[in-house]
Amino acid sequence: MTTLPMKDQEMMQDVLASQKQVTGVYNTFTNECSNPTIREDFLSILQEEHQMQADVFCEIQKRGWYNVAPAEQQKISQTRQKYQGML
Repeated sequence: MTTLPMKDQEMMQDVLASQKQVTGVYNTFTNECSNPTIREDFLSILQEEHQMQADVFCEIQKRGWYNVAPAEQQKISQTRQKYQGML
């Protein structure tokens, strides 16, 4: 069976999906860690992983492969009011 190589877009989307998974795992490890020193290490790693995820996301967006529509001002205002009431 011959497989075709992945295109750049497919690879970048796969990397983004993987980074989302990795950050989720490190977040769980951090939340469930009872040793303060190790917890700080997990927090540091988690921050690095989030930065990598953000870098990949920005690159994908820059290439036009992941378009995010801006939120409507009315919806932003509604959401702000909803959560301000909780404070």
